[in-house]
Amino acid sequence: MEGHTIFNGLKVIDFHAHFPTANWLDWRVSWRQRLVERYGEKNTQMLMEQSARNGEEMRKLWGFKPPEPEIRSDEEQASKWATDLIEKGVSRVNFVTGGGNENLATIIKQYPEKFTGFAHHNIFSNDAAIKLEYAVKKLMLKGYKIIASSQREPIDEKSIYPVWEMAEKLEIPILIHFGILGGGGGMALDLRNMNPLTLWEVAKMFPRIPFVIPHFGAGYLRELLQLCWSCPNIYVDTSGSNRWMRWMPFEINLKLLFRKAIETIGPNRLIFGSDSSYFPRGFSLSYLREQLRICRSIGLEEESIEKIFQKNAAKLLKIDV
Repeated sequence: MEGHTIFNGLKVIDFHAHFPTANWLDWRVSWRQRLVERYGEKNTQMLMEQSARNGEEMRKLWGFKPPEPEIRSDEEQASKWATDLIEKGVSRVNFVTGGGNENLATIIKQYPEKFTGFAHHNIFSNDAAIKLEYAVKKLMLKGYKIIASSQREPIDEKSIYPVWEMAEKLEIPILIHFGILGGGGGMALDLRNMNPLTLWEVAKMFPRIPFVIPHFGAGYLRELLQLCWSCPNIYVDTSGSNRWMRWMPFEINLKLLFRKAIETIGPNRLIFGSDSSYFPRGFSLSYLREQLRICRSIGLEEESIEKIFQKNAAKLLKIDV
């Protein structure tokens, strides 16, 4: 197991990954259509090409191969993911998307000792709260994933308060992506939902819900830290390449990012994630290596490292470690 050389016995839990479902092309077509409706065909094509260039640049930077052109069944992909985790010494992965709630629940049932997952249906649908209850109670999903940046309406709309009320009743975490989508030039449908501070009133109204903001805020570091300072139910996940750092107006790197997060919220509210998805990359061991190296280089004790890379996730997911 390759991971054992760097984990020092740590049972790593990846809180944030995406299952590469066979129907991902349907989602991509749907997302593209939403952009066409807003920006037109030609402008959307330019935006998609820009996003593709940024993705290719990211892969070159980290030495990742392009996604496999072959479309595999979900059963095959689940088997590859389970094998990949074992080979790399990773204890468990939490998929925050996976082709719909029912589809992801079916995938998780194949490898319940390795997989958990989140509901990820549209929060603005009329039955969003009912769907969430069903996803948690019947499908056994562990939380809820929302991409705020892709919503047409502000995430603090009173009309979706029933969803927050249901999440509070179910005692589940909610992961909400703010900031850049898909690398530099990432597209958002409502700029107010780029800013994590949009969640301030909701987080205050529902203090028992653990809200997890991924990618260190994806370009909104200052606003995220302000939100964390004022709302103790805000958690931060570390997932992805965090390439957004290069577009900041001040000098920042991953080491400074971890140090500032630790200074603001400590190790109890910081959670490791990889944002892994496709093969042949599978679980991104490169991200884990770098983040572990940084945590040790800034002098974090092993107890704090265990919280960030294992125990905080286990607590929110309500699983044994």
